[in-house]
Amino acid sequence: MNLNKEVLPLAIVGGGPAGLTAGLYAARAGIKAVLLSLPGGGMGAATDWVANYPGFPDGLSGFDLVERFRLQADRAGLMFITAHIDQIRSNEILFHLEGSGERWVARSVIVATGAYPARLGVPGESEYRGRGVSYCATCDGPFFRGKEIAVIGGGDSAIQEAIYLSNLALRVTVVHRRALLRANQALQKIAFARPNIVFRWDTILVDISGGENVTTVHLKSVTDGRVESLDVQGVFLYVGLKPNSELVAGFVDLDSQYAIITDPLMHTSVAGLFAAGDIRNTPLRQFVTACADGAVAAQSALHYLERN
Repeated sequence: MNLNKEVLPLAIVGGGPAGLTAGLYAARAGIKAVLLSLPGGGMGAATDWVANYPGFPDGLSGFDLVERFRLQADRAGLMFITAHIDQIRSNEILFHLEGSGERWVARSVIVATGAYPARLGVPGESEYRGRGVSYCATCDGPFFRGKEIAVIGGGDSAIQEAIYLSNLALRVTVVHRRALLRANQALQKIAFARPNIVFRWDTILVDISGGENVTTVHLKSVTDGRVESLDVQGVFLYVGLKPNSELVAGFVDLDSQYAIITDPLMHTSVAGLFAAGDIRNTPLRQFVTACADGAVAAQSALHYLERN
């Protein structure tokens, strides 16, 4: 079946929790839906451990949870195409999707391309990426076994990854610009109990330096301005997320953080185009909220297709 040659009722872009849940609900509703994404499952699949997704009291890895989503959507009849979509546009009747050297046409689209770790922009960050600077503890943590590591940030992602890294590293120094963490209390309790996790409060990262690989970070106190050096071999940055919205930039309304603006039913500013998960202007970016968004988006797409 050559899906490039036909008009798809619904194209879902993104293979993480939001996209897979949208695909599951769409397929179960009888919509001929196609999910276009590269393999991997997005940032969710790279999460070391998920302990707050309902129904799994013992927790499980992000990879395993996303794989369960994929298998369930596949069994429901969702079709999958391996592709990276670069651009989505509309002629007010149909949507045109381009990527991986191919094109698809659809009557409706759900964008669920998620977000990526924000860059701090300090000197040395770009230069040492892959040589000591990382944004994924699950991906790169094993390279730093028995070494000194700095984790930058104080939210859920930073503390969860610091906990993971503490199982590998000699010591993990969490650098946070405030005096209190933003991470949930359950994660804080675990982190504070780890003897090899230490905290540098009211402190920011100034720069990253080294030779072939990272050897040093410079830290600045936000209270008295004092700058100190810390010898580390790895720096893991968790200072926020940036939505992967480039494929619709200039086409749909975005907020100041470049997230797609939606209403509660996942409608965007373009009729027939919906957004779900971390890509949209959501107050919480979690597995459970991404899944909820995907279900709502699929239902809204169904209603749109019934009327158009």
